[in-house]
Amino acid sequence: MASVLNVKESNASERTVVVADLPVDLNDQLVTTLVKIHFEDTDNGGGVVEDVTYPTRTKGVAYVTFKEKTVAENVVRKKKHSLAGMAGSAQLIVSHFSEKIFSSVKAVLDLSVFRSQIRLESLVMDLKREIPTLCFSPLEANGRISVQGTFLAIEKLKESLLLKASFLLENSRNRQSPRGSTQRSSHSLKPARSLTPETTKRGESLVLDTDTFLYLKKRTKFYESTLRRFHVLCQETVDGEITTLCIKNAQGGSQSNNEKKVKESIEKYSHILHFELRKETFILEGKEDREKENIKLACERLSLSYLQVLVNFYKTHIDVIGSPPDTYLFKKEVMELIRQKVR
Repeated sequence: MASVLNVKESNASERTVVVADLPVDLNDQLVTTLVKIHFEDTDNGGGVVEDVTYPTRTKGVAYVTFKEKTVAENVVRKKKHSLAGMAGSAQLIVSHFSEKIFSSVKAVLDLSVFRSQIRLESLVMDLKREIPTLCFSPLEANGRISVQGTFLAIEKLKESLLLKASFLLENSRNRQSPRGSTQRSSHSLKPARSLTPETTKRGESLVLDTDTFLYLKKRTKFYESTLRRFHVLCQETVDGEITTLCIKNAQGGSQSNNEKKVKESIEKYSHILHFELRKETFILEGKEDREKENIKLACERLSLSYLQVLVNFYKTHIDVIGSPPDTYLFKKEVMELIRQKVR
């Protein structure tokens, strides 16, 4: 993303903020102008704006670079931001910029479970209208489609699909015979029900960014302590960049409200982490075996010193996740260790 910002100074990221949930149905130049006006207004905590980068690779997201670092900190500290002159406009989400902030998530959806209830093409068109900040790939014949956008937009998509599944399930039940016929469509009811969170039977479900979830689980005490405190169990399903949690009460039907409390607590904490964490990636694919081994050994060695940094080893790459200062220093020391090996 540093290339997107067109900033070369080492401290540019410290003076830059990420602005999400911008209106996507307006002219790009108009949005750029409105954003600049808003963040130069001292009533909004703003100051001199050096640059506004918009549009970016993520719909509805802009990068604003200020002349002073303190101004960037002020606008992030101010909780409420909305563009002037935009009646009914949604509140903007403003966060600190980091070169690898999790501003974009890609997910692959299988919409085939809806096929017997609705034309999938119509469903996709509805979703595009409801969440215009998402980018959709062409719908495949088997009902699969790729979706990319901010994590918050993906969460909105998930909630929308759950509501549609619930609505279609109810319609299907209403169409059944008054005598309670047990005949069912070969597709609709069971798949649709699997998408519907039935708190009393299934618990609460929550979708998180995988990197954020792994850090939450492995580098904080919050996750496990919250499950223990409310006496709930959590089934974790990792699917690429998305992780789904199914939260169930460990004590049967008693105190079922605990499931909702845990969901809300984890959701709130992961949202904070989502905007505070930074990820650095070491690419292994295409490198010589000796170079790969040097990178792995350096990461393993440093991970013993950087206890607040999460290092995930994969076949093609290594992800380093933590606060911006920690990941920056971690990567810098890895590169120094590698250079020493080469010598």
